[in-house]
Amino acid sequence: MFSKRKLIVTWLAVTLAIFAAGCKKKAPPPPPPPPPAPAVTIPPTPSAPTVAQFSAEPTSIQRGQSSTLRWEVSGDVTSVSIDQAVGTVQSTGSRTVSPTNSTTYTLTAAGPGGRTTASATVTVTSPPPPPPPPAAVVTGRGPEQILGSDVQDAFFDYDKSDVRGDARDVLTRNAAAIKGILNSFPNFTIVVEGHCDERGSAEYNLGLGDRRASSAKDFLVQLGVPADRLKTISYGKERPQCTEENESCWQRNRRAHFAPGQ
Repeated sequence: MFSKRKLIVTWLAVTLAIFAAGCKKKAPPPPPPPPPAPAVTIPPTPSAPTVAQFSAEPTSIQRGQSSTLRWEVSGDVTSVSIDQAVGTVQSTGSRTVSPTNSTTYTLTAAGPGGRTTASATVTVTSPPPPPPPPAAVVTGRGPEQILGSDVQDAFFDYDKSDVRGDARDVLTRNAAAIKGILNSFPNFTIVVEGHCDERGSAEYNLGLGDRRASSAKDFLVQLGVPADRLKTISYGKERPQCTEENESCWQRNRRAHFAPGQ
């Protein structure tokens, strides 16, 4: 009898334990892991512009002469400028400058990657004192004869009106001779003629000749020749010195010539 009761009690205990275990709430499954964060792409840092060239030619001039700045900037460029009154410029180019004193020009190129600078120096020296005026009265030569023998033509490059290097030397010598003539003959005036070679239209060459005559006159005025004693005129291609069709002949026709004023 005791064993039967014990068996029933054991059965009830097991049944209750099973029932209690079945009634327990199951734990929820763990949440899934978060998705991986997207990769962050860092854009490359842009490079600053590159100044491939910035130079002055020539680097040394006499006061009153000119030098040419040349530059070339590459890369991602938003602005290019040159100080000392030149201002904003294109990425590639040239500019004629006539400083009165030694000057260092600074080029600044800016872009998304930063700024780059370069410099070029033009050294300015004082011209040598002019020789004494020719003794026109003593020798008996008139102003036309002195002008024809002592004042030379200044030549130009094709389609250009800038005073080039050899023309600077010629005009510097001419300035001394012209000042001597004008000092000795107070009523005498000189005409600066602009001439061109035969290529191009007549109308275009008249304008080019006028620019050449004006460039030569301006150069002489910077050297102290009185501006009111110099006149300019353009003959374009109407009065060639040479009529052959070759570069040597064309070069002789691209000139500024000096003649007595009327």
